[in-house]
Amino acid sequence: MKKTNSALIKLDFVTEQTVGEITKIIGLMKAKFLIPVIDVMGLDANPRSSRTGQVTDAIIDSLDNEPLLFPFKTKGILLASSCFERLERNRFRLSTEDQNIEGILDGGHNTLAVGIYILSHALDYTKRKALKSSVTWDDFKKAWAENRDSIDTYLEDIRNSKIPNTIDFYIPIELLVPKNVEDRACVDSFKNDLLEICAARNNNVQLQTSAKANQRGYFDELKNLLQKYNPSVCRQVEWKTNDGGKIKVQDIIALAWIPLSFMTNVKDTSGRSIEPVSPNKIYSYKVSCMAQFEKLMSSTQVTLETTNDNRRELSNTEVATAFAITAQLPELYDYIYEKFPDYYNATGRRYGAITAVKKMNFSSSDSDDKKKKKKNIVAPFSKRGVSTASPEGFIVPLVCGLRAIIKNENGRITWITDPKKFLESNLEKIVSDYSGILSVCEYDPQKVGKATQSYNAALAAFKMAQAGIL
Repeated sequence: MKKTNSALIKLDFVTEQTVGEITKIIGLMKAKFLIPVIDVMGLDANPRSSRTGQVTDAIIDSLDNEPLLFPFKTKGILLASSCFERLERNRFRLSTEDQNIEGILDGGHNTLAVGIYILSHALDYTKRKALKSSVTWDDFKKAWAENRDSIDTYLEDIRNSKIPNTIDFYIPIELLVPKNVEDRACVDSFKNDLLEICAARNNNVQLQTSAKANQRGYFDELKNLLQKYNPSVCRQVEWKTNDGGKIKVQDIIALAWIPLSFMTNVKDTSGRSIEPVSPNKIYSYKVSCMAQFEKLMSSTQVTLETTNDNRRELSNTEVATAFAITAQLPELYDYIYEKFPDYYNATGRRYGAITAVKKMNFSSSDSDDKKKKKKNIVAPFSKRGVSTASPEGFIVPLVCGLRAIIKNENGRITWITDPKKFLESNLEKIVSDYSGILSVCEYDPQKVGKATQSYNAALAAFKMAQAGIL
């Protein structure tokens, strides 16, 4: 396979529109030209990472049965290229300067589905069957690279009429390019607008705040710190929507508000103070946690523009040190999660008798006598095996109680004492003091997790332990 840093495409039925510094070229592209696009351009600019599912299955089914109707059944693919060259006969050579904002902006599922369709026709039966299992974009790109020579052979066989042309169908294409590629100011203006265009074009499926935050680089420092303190957890976080992570980034950001609550006054872009998220929202309203995080990270008191105008870099020491604490919270969360049932039972109460706990740990059955303990119960972040699963609403107030051993000293948010050693010495006593709140809230995890008094009780228990009273 000949390696290149550019993709050569040809469009038919072309029209163009230019507004301001952006030109939009609209046309239909034969599927074979998607091959160099997949080779060269990625989904980094797309807020979501595509994966197989009902959407891709439906697209592939359409290509198998009604390929001529495909361009009328889909809005196609949106491409952006800051470095492009016009050639003869409506051909264009595309390359990118920054794949974080250029490349495939919208239509990731179309690209994945058509890519799988092409690759499956280029492979033998055994390899083709393996492609039908659920895959992410990254899985697909790996399979694509490993079998790229087979695709070239497939194209050659089509050209020599050895096999039917199964990729003789059109894909609708919208191509965004600078009005004047020779004008550096025009190109820079074009690139500055791409992130907003991408976000708007993806709003048809409720683009998440977390996806936009990731595009801006707001997770970068937190990701680096989590990689340092807990690499196994970091690898499992879904930093980008649909990238296959088992841990939602929203869960990490919610925990971040435990140390972030110690920040001094930070103002948003409109000059209004950014209030920390209240503890009960860390459990019950993670959307609010993420929205407030995005507002915080957008502040010029927290992040600064980089040479890439669409990404920002952390510049606030308080936030940076709060992230260092956040990176340690998943391990502490799992420790509390693992120990809580036994420490609750040590008070003389029966944790396994709580209805919500039964539902999480035993399979449903007509008779209580026939219920079987579920297998493979794991802690939420480390995914290591634990004996008993617990409702999140029972655990989060205790995790928030760690605020008792956090301080802001000279603009740095730090632990007052080693948190793991503190929990090892005091958690049983803290649980004993806290556990009564479950009965007050009728053993309902939702009520426990949402009630302000649950967080007050946990914090008070931590403070007494920290002061040596318990």
